Amino acid sequence: MAVTQTRILPMAADLYGDIEPSPKSTWRGYLPGLAIVAAGTLAAGFISDRYGAPLTLMALLIGLALNFLSADTRLTPGLAFASRSLLRWGIVLVGVRVTFGQIASLGPVALLCVLAIVAATIGAGIIVARRLGFDSAFGTLAGGAVAICGASAAMALATTLGERRASQAQLTLVLVGISAMSATAMVLYPIAAHALALSDLRAGFLLGASIHDVAQALGAGYSYSDTAGGIATIVKLTRVALLAPVLAVVALFLPRGEAGAKGPGIPWFVVGFFVLAGVNSLGLVPALAATSAERIATGLLAAAVTATAIRSPLSQLLEAGPRPLLVILAATIVAFALALAAGMLAIG
Repeated sequence: MAVTQTRILPMAADLYGDIEPSPKSTWRGYLPGLAIVAAGTLAAGFISDRYGAPLTLMALLIGLALNFLSADTRLTPGLAFASRSLLRWGIVLVGVRVTFGQIASLGPVALLCVLAIVAATIGAGIIVARRLGFDSAFGTLAGGAVAICGASAAMALATTLGERRASQAQLTLVLVGISAMSATAMVLYPIAAHALALSDLRAGFLLGASIHDVAQALGAGYSYSDTAGGIATIVKLTRVALLAPVLAVVALFLPRGEAGAKGPGIPWFVVGFFVLAGVNSLGLVPALAATSAERIATGLLAAAVTATAIRSPLSQLLEAGPRPLLVILAATIVAFALALAAGMLAIG
């Protein structure tokens, strides 16, 4: 008798909403999860104000402490809404902190560095995967998730590769590894940047060019400084925008051998971020509105980080073998090393 296995996937930082379908619920169904997120975020805000600790780091740690609550299905709709929709709108509102002058200040060298880092990280994933006995498809899946935007990139790449090239078991391992390493990077990378006494520009580039998921990249940037956070946002969203061309290249060189659905294009929240940045560049955003939007964006991002940490599948890490995670670790190290080298030598 066949046994049906339930597909269990990590649910953190699902920007595209494609890791799992959005839970359908009435407005009352969202309240329990949102109440937990609000309480955790307010607690993080109190600790941050009282002791001067980074807000997003406190939100991450409190969310991880509340991780056991993810087993309660009554909280799922609210947690999903916070980790997706609040994150997306927070990213859009971050646009009021950024102007096209700041983007232009990065220069073409920074853009070329981002392109090189993305390509080299995916290449490292493929090489290490093959050395460890996996095929190029798994290396592309793991390396691409690290290089672009974490879990969402992994899902998009898995869709492009197809079940024959990237199994559900491999995808689950990549999502688990990405969730754990991105959270770790959010904590450790700003510490490394402080230890190296990096300028806001260089630190922002490092954090935006190397951290996996969007929420953690922005959280790490703003925990360093507001200026570093703005730079990290620009660099990270540039990586997100590269997902569409990367999917096209993968489809060309690693065809799935079956009819496949289109991968996502540039997501709406990235477009919204650049539109709001353009409006802000023209000086059309009143100072009071800009200040209010910044505060709302900070709160939304902190809430998204809290919800993401609560939903992270920590228990699955104990079940995964080490070899697949070594591929993700290798790609992570390459991304960090190249981003640091570019920040030190080519940026600023």
